[in-house]
Amino acid sequence: MSGRIFQSVIVQMKEITDRIFGVIDAEGNIQACSALNLMGSEIDGAQLAILGSSRPYTCHDGKTFCVLGNGSARFEYAAFVEGEDEQAQVICRLAAIAFNEAKINYEEKFDKSVYIKNIISDNTLLVDLYSRAKELRIDVTVPRGVLLIRLPEKVDSATVEILQNLFPDRQKDFIFSVNDTDVVLIKELSPGSDGRELDRFAQQIEDTLASELFIKPVIGVGSVSGHLRQLAERYKEAQVAIEVGKVFDDDKMIIHYDNLGIGRIIYKLPRTLCEMFLGEVFKKSPIDALDQETLETINRFFENNLNVSETSRKLFVHRNTLVYRLEKIKKLTGLDLREFDHAIVFKVALMVKKYLNSQDEKV
Repeated sequence: MSGRIFQSVIVQMKEITDRIFGVIDAEGNIQACSALNLMGSEIDGAQLAILGSSRPYTCHDGKTFCVLGNGSARFEYAAFVEGEDEQAQVICRLAAIAFNEAKINYEEKFDKSVYIKNIISDNTLLVDLYSRAKELRIDVTVPRGVLLIRLPEKVDSATVEILQNLFPDRQKDFIFSVNDTDVVLIKELSPGSDGRELDRFAQQIEDTLASELFIKPVIGVGSVSGHLRQLAERYKEAQVAIEVGKVFDDDKMIIHYDNLGIGRIIYKLPRTLCEMFLGEVFKKSPIDALDQETLETINRFFENNLNVSETSRKLFVHRNTLVYRLEKIKKLTGLDLREFDHAIVFKVALMVKKYLNSQDEKV
């Protein structure tokens, strides 16, 4: 960000105090200062002093420092004031607040990533969406994809940097973290692109993070957005893809919203309706009455397309043994899995039960 923004704040504040004050970047270089001759010079040791402090302010080499923003160890900019006394501390903390507000206002007005982030968060009015897009020279009708990358651990700068190097066009592609574990990629696509291109990008991300950081992300992929105003909806789709995939396809690392199938419908059903459905299907005895061997038989039967011979072979049991188990299931539940309609009902019921169990685990 240009030091001119910070310098404009300094011009307004310099009449209040005769102390030298300004802003340094993460390398300790002075980006703006009330003493113009110090601009561009470096304050030796400032970075290490700030990183090693747990207080809201840091004193070093006759100066007081205060990080802009939340005061975390990893910082972009810090305010500094000449002196280590109590007055210097007060001036420095007030200056940091003023500098940070100027930084936020600048980013909201001129930073494309902040603009896109506000759109997917539903923090932008439709009229502002068009006017800001025009100011920032962003084409609203270009197709874009939304990929949500959920990491097993907290997001760090190395992860974001690797993704930014993977998609280096900062004017068209936007990468930013949205919370401790989630990173979002908004990828501009060529006209006529479909979900297969997004899957290719997702696979590229998975392979890169696995090879360079040895981590396995889960990636939710939304539908292709044909307009900028659709990005918020596509972001929600990517979130749903991860949540639904976690329940019904927990072995998959890349989950596309368009491929969720019936799991997407079940995910939107209220709990009371799900419980009512299970009660209607399993009138004779509840689904919990089925033991693990029986459930394994049922799942293998579905995996082998209701083929008795193939299922018995995969289970290493005699065909008659499998028929006996299917008859037992019919007696317990009233559903004959060899009949297609009964099999469909049973398969949906298993998915509904799995969904309810996942909701119970969250409580």
